[in-house]
Amino acid sequence: MIDARTSSSARPQLPQMSGAVLVLVAIALLHTGSALATKLFPALTPGGTTWLRLSFAALFLLLLTGRSLLRVLREARTTRADLLNMALLGTVSAGMMLLFSEAAARLPLGTAVAIELLGPLAVAVASSRRVLELGWLALAAGGVLLLTEPWSGSTSLTGVLFGLGSALCWALYVIGTAHVGSRLPARHGLAVSLSVAALVAAPVGAPAALAGLTWEYTAAIAGIAVLMPLIPFVLEMQALQRMGKTAYGTLAALEPAVSTVAALVLISQSPTPVQALGTLLVVLAGVGAARADARARGGERGLVAAHSPAAVQPESAVHGPEPRDAEGEGCGRPL
Repeated sequence: MIDARTSSSARPQLPQMSGAVLVLVAIALLHTGSALATKLFPALTPGGTTWLRLSFAALFLLLLTGRSLLRVLREARTTRADLLNMALLGTVSAGMMLLFSEAAARLPLGTAVAIELLGPLAVAVASSRRVLELGWLALAAGGVLLLTEPWSGSTSLTGVLFGLGSALCWALYVIGTAHVGSRLPARHGLAVSLSVAALVAAPVGAPAALAGLTWEYTAAIAGIAVLMPLIPFVLEMQALQRMGKTAYGTLAALEPAVSTVAALVLISQSPTPVQALGTLLVVLAGVGAARADARARGGERGLVAAHSPAAVQPESAVHGPEPRDAEGEGCGRPL
């Protein structure tokens, strides 16, 4: 286990790439994992695949935090209200992931990502408190309409509803992550909330997952859990030490486009020209909302001040105390 007190010289050193490159690599890995996970849906079901991902990710983080978790909870004088907030955050994370997987099973992956991004984008627009910034949300909504092409009758309405449910959960996650991030070091808050998320998802995913599980699938899910989110967390942690959060949020807005490319390459999902235009509109809306949010907060905070799986700063998953912004909020990404 890597202790938070370990000197920086003992930590594994990543190549000295720019922050922007690290973020782009992290996003590419994240959506590569998402695309690969969809291949397990037929055998394990979307819910079963999601439960296994959550379980492995929680297990890895508990192994990393292990002996220090109870000590940190005691030293932080964690109250029942704090534990309740972490439990609620874990529940929202489970809902977000389960709903997204169900959406991704029915929609092109890039479309599902774009719909889900409406959640944090809406929070960023609301944070700006300027009516004019609603234009970014309208632009994203227009992009989603182009992506789903409701006039064609070929898009799964159920998939869209699952995507919107995931977006709502992500918005709640963004709102709730600030309190948990201000009370505990991120890796410990993440370990607790992910453990809760795995327990919450178990009734939905465990029966189907265990019925179809083989050693090959177990190894594949474990590998995907490392690919997403652990390696992206390390990369994003390094990136956030080298770039402002507005720049980070701007690059994170590229996720629908990256997801579309990953789906094209790995699972042969080809967007139509109209869908490609819709993806572009969502990306532009995300970039605009990131910068609007930064202006409203008077600093470099960006669209995804809580853009990840369990309420915490990416760094904390591996290295201990993370940089915090003025309100103590982490900068993670939902699993």
